[in-house]
Amino acid sequence: MNEPVRTPDRYAWLEQQSRLLKAGRIQDLDIEQLAEALEQEMGNERRELYRRLRILIGHLLKWQYQPDQRSSSWAGTIRVQRKDLAKLLKDSPSLKRFVDAEILDAYTDAVDLASFETGLPKSSFPADCPYQAQALFDQEFWPSPSAG
Repeated sequence: MNEPVRTPDRYAWLEQQSRLLKAGRIQDLDIEQLAEALEQEMGNERRELYRRLRILIGHLLKWQYQPDQRSSSWAGTIRVQRKDLAKLLKDSPSLKRFVDAEILDAYTDAVDLASFETGLPKSSFPADCPYQAQALFDQEFWPSPSAG
């Protein structure tokens, strides 16, 4: 049995494991490390969902709470995040089950982002995310200016 070549180059190692798998050389696979790599990739997908939601929610908060500062840049970021989220969920539909939890997790950091970028205190924003998942993914949803 050939030992897989250990390398600090993760991409090269993944390529090697892929070639071994495609060739049916199961006995030569680094099963333990391969399982860890797959679990890490699953975590990466979920972190991508979180990051995109954080940016989207942060920009929607800025849009809603500082309407006099609205810009095409903010609108562009909102549109890009929505499109990238749609693509992520199209490519990995099983991530949909994590959307609500990731919205909850991302909201605190989204408030931090909005507060930092607007100069408004964090207390200016709601304690809980004011946007439902359906609204976040809706290209036509743009929150009205806040009365506060």
